[in-house]
Amino acid sequence: MKKNSKRYKEILKTAIKDKKVGAGEAIDLVKKNSNAKFDESIDVTLKINLKQTKGGDFSLRTIVNLPNGSGKKNKVAVLCEPEKIDEAKKAGADIAGSDDLIEKIAAGKFDFTKLICTPAMMGKIGKHGKVLGPKGLMPNPKLGTVATDLTKAIKDIKFGLVEIRNDKDGNLASTIGRKSFSSDKLLENYNHFIESVKKEKPDSIKGDFIKSSFLTSTMGISYKVGGK
Repeated sequence: MKKNSKRYKEILKTAIKDKKVGAGEAIDLVKKNSNAKFDESIDVTLKINLKQTKGGDFSLRTIVNLPNGSGKKNKVAVLCEPEKIDEAKKAGADIAGSDDLIEKIAAGKFDFTKLICTPAMMGKIGKHGKVLGPKGLMPNPKLGTVATDLTKAIKDIKFGLVEIRNDKDGNLASTIGRKSFSSDKLLENYNHFIESVKKEKPDSIKGDFIKSSFLTSTMGISYKVGGK
């Protein structure tokens, strides 16, 4: 049987059972308990209502641009026309290429975490969906990874753009920053995230769209959030 560490046992003393706390208080508690030796991620987990009045269950997949950034470091590759490679590199792309990058992708020799593609190159990358798809790397206009404005797309993904999607039970999770962020910035990110998800509620779903919300850190415990 696995034993909890002394650090974790101390954190458990701050647990709040069967009670909701305000988002601000939850963030303060999560930050206080983020005492691992690295910059822990501060994460939100939601349970959303998938049941539509007509048709099948609703599925949510979208992006949220956090106002204070996510703190997550992405290694961004850009697939574009040869004449746009310099533009992509100057905008902050870690990797930029054209047919040469496609060859590396086809051979499975790539190590980036996000791939941005210009519309003109989508026809060439489409057949490599079997390689990119399972890794969540296939460019998608709805996720900000198919773009004509490379500078904006690279900045967004490098800075604060997070992708969210629910599982079959209606759970979805995302980072809203790091423990090194101030409480005010985390709260602003949290509120923006919640409002962004609420806006995705379709008319065919009645009642509350977000059924529950929890905040936690990488190595901490979670707190159920209710109110501001």
